[in-house]
Amino acid sequence: MITINMESPDQADVLALIAELDAYQHSLYPAESVYSLDLTALSAQQLMCAVARDSEQRAVACGALVLASEYAEIKRVYVHPDRRGQGLAKQLLNLLEAAARKVEYRKVMLETGPLQTDALRLYTQAGYVVCGRFGGYRDDPLSVFMSKNLVH
Repeated sequence: MITINMESPDQADVLALIAELDAYQHSLYPAESVYSLDLTALSAQQLMCAVARDSEQRAVACGALVLASEYAEIKRVYVHPDRRGQGLAKQLLNLLEAAARKVEYRKVMLETGPLQTDALRLYTQAGYVVCGRFGGYRDDPLSVFMSKNLVH
């Protein structure tokens, strides 16, 4: 059984998942096109982190919501390869969007890469649309920027 809850990212098993994500992204893209974020450097007021745990309480998936002034940004969504295909990424995304709504954000943004086809499919199916760059991102042909309005 998998449970998903909001937790601190500053835990060894969560940091290990994020390290796996970093290694995966660096296998796909040059370093200048990998926009990693140290979640532990953000305050609790800037960050919400969702962690999926298996029945033995091992972290098997994670995702974060960074709270900016005008929008919330989805970051660091990752499912361990052994747990893919079970809908965990969709559940994480739903929980993060619900958390954004709860703190009254109207828009969620994200950046992913064109080679991450599963992620692009997930976000598109969840209602995200391609948009222009935002925040501190630069124009990068290896970035896909997406947004979703949370209020209709």
